[in-house]
Amino acid sequence: MTVTRPSGFPPGFLWGAATAAYQIEGAAREDGRTPSIWDAFCHTPGRVLGGDTGDVACDHYHRRAEDVRLMAGLGLGAYRFSVSWPRVQPTGRGPANPRGLDFYRALADDLLAHGIRPVVTLYHWDLPEELEEAGGWSARETALRFADYARLLGEALGDRVELWTTLNEPWCSAFLGYAAGVHAPGRQDPAAALRAAHHLNLAHGLACGALRTVLPGTARLSVTLNPGVVRARTGSCADLDAQRRIDALATRIFTGPLLHGAYPADLLADTRRITDWSFVRDGDTDVIKHPLDALGLNYYTPTVVSAATDNDPPARGGPSPWPGAERVVFHHPPGKRTEMDWAVDPTGLHEMLMRFTREVPGLPLYVTENGAAYDDKPDAGGQVHDPERIAYVRAHLRAVLRALAEGADVRGYFLWSLMDNFEWAYGYSKRFGMVYVDYATQARIPKSSAQWYARVVRTGRLD
Repeated sequence: MTVTRPSGFPPGFLWGAATAAYQIEGAAREDGRTPSIWDAFCHTPGRVLGGDTGDVACDHYHRRAEDVRLMAGLGLGAYRFSVSWPRVQPTGRGPANPRGLDFYRALADDLLAHGIRPVVTLYHWDLPEELEEAGGWSARETALRFADYARLLGEALGDRVELWTTLNEPWCSAFLGYAAGVHAPGRQDPAAALRAAHHLNLAHGLACGALRTVLPGTARLSVTLNPGVVRARTGSCADLDAQRRIDALATRIFTGPLLHGAYPADLLADTRRITDWSFVRDGDTDVIKHPLDALGLNYYTPTVVSAATDNDPPARGGPSPWPGAERVVFHHPPGKRTEMDWAVDPTGLHEMLMRFTREVPGLPLYVTENGAAYDDKPDAGGQVHDPERIAYVRAHLRAVLRALAEGADVRGYFLWSLMDNFEWAYGYSKRFGMVYVDYATQARIPKSSAQWYARVVRTGRLD
């Protein structure tokens, strides 16, 4: 049977853009905010390219109203932003900081006044440094503190926010932060990374429970994952096993307990020499498998793997973010690349959406991040033209349309990112925004991709 693909998106499809607090806010030492793990990481020499920090970033903390007007001019229906934990609860414990909450109340009010839905992410990687010094995500206590933090935000913003996301990309928090050490807090301990993954899962479940308690019947709860679209280089048994191992660590370590109530048996076996998983207590997976109202999925590029052979050169680049999968080789997928050296392959987004359509039928899906970094510069007239980004987003939106035609319940799409920003360990060297930011003057210049995206938002159709 031939599937007729729609040329436009369904009525009510939610069009948005996304950012993260540490990447845009700045004001790192103002109004009661204390350091996060990213402040400590950035101020450690050699951690971030060029010695860049998020101390000022895009100065969104002081330019909130201007940035909301910019979103309104683009016709966005929603804005996905994260809350800085150390801004609203400076030590990660105790009462809220009123000035921090006031900023997010004002942001939500501005958005609503312009007809833009605020979509809140509780955690986008900026753990209060004091909690890290007490063990961070490798310590169970951090999950308990996260539930308290979620309760504070539910009480403060619950009358303004409907859709809540607990965690953004917990894989990055656990494995880039605690195994590879290339993200904050910069630790290189595979066992700690596996503990961190569990405690992030537990934090999600506890936070869902806290939000349900303070916002009964009103909060819609989700989590945002970056599942690996992992492909075997060949159909050999060895390469297929390499694919299985990476899929377990990239995706099923989270979807197992979050969606199905148990960690995969093969994951536990693969990592048994690193940890005995005794940190998973009775009842934990029941807490983690809290009923969700939606699932957020981030996608940028697929992953191609094979089993290592004696002819492969030694792995380079420091500690691996893949505990228990050291005999796996990663390969560059074919095709065009972004400035991140990531392959442009929209078929991976379609593959991801259909995987979760099959795995959790009936659960609404959102593409909560998708975008590309390119070397954007203003021309002589001060305009920024980025046809490569337009082509990237257009191709990926076509992949979403294909998934919709095949039965995927995709409710919205959030472009990453609203504006150029601090790109973690790459500092300010990579530009993902549809709005150009001149960091010296903080001027905002909508790129040609912003104008193009605004047309798509307005019409619900691809040109």
